[in-house]
Amino acid sequence: MTTNGIRRRAGFARVRQKGCLRYASRMKRLPARLCARPRILFVGINPSLRSAEVGHHFAGPGNPFWRLLHAAKLIDEPFTHVDEVKLPGLGLALTNICARATRAASELSPEEFKAGRAALAKLIAKTKPEVVAFVGVTVYREFFGPKAPGGAGPKPERIGDARVFVVPNPSGLNASYPGFDDKLVWFRRLKRFVDTR
Repeated sequence: MTTNGIRRRAGFARVRQKGCLRYASRMKRLPARLCARPRILFVGINPSLRSAEVGHHFAGPGNPFWRLLHAAKLIDEPFTHVDEVKLPGLGLALTNICARATRAASELSPEEFKAGRAALAKLIAKTKPEVVAFVGVTVYREFFGPKAPGGAGPKPERIGDARVFVVPNPSGLNASYPGFDDKLVWFRRLKRFVDTR
């Protein structure tokens, strides 16, 4: 469909922001995939526009999150984004610190992160995970503050009784961990971290 010669994507509305024409998603917010006392609660920053469009987490065509889970033996069978509904049955949970889908995390406001920190703390207190695995250093630092130690791996903080671990953001844009194997090392370490209490 076109409006004034501009093609409109289904499910998106045109909006003007700071003099620029943009498309804002009218998609529903992605539901968290939760269970009581998960072995691991994965926490992402926020959904991508693609994830919001299709209604599933980590749905970008080049995002290896689901392949990493399988290769690290965190799940027994290969998954794609449509299989995320199976996570709670495996004792795994998935959420985001911010619910709004964006092209880049830099589009999120400090107010959204502040509200997200409070909501995430309540969610962790309610679900009581064994391990909170932040998917990327950015989301980890957004939760604990900018002085939190960088890098992937186990962290000194606890959230209630939950231990904390950081895995690399699976995005192909992650320059610190550019290849699949660079990321897989840390997903495998997460598996060992969870298995050794």
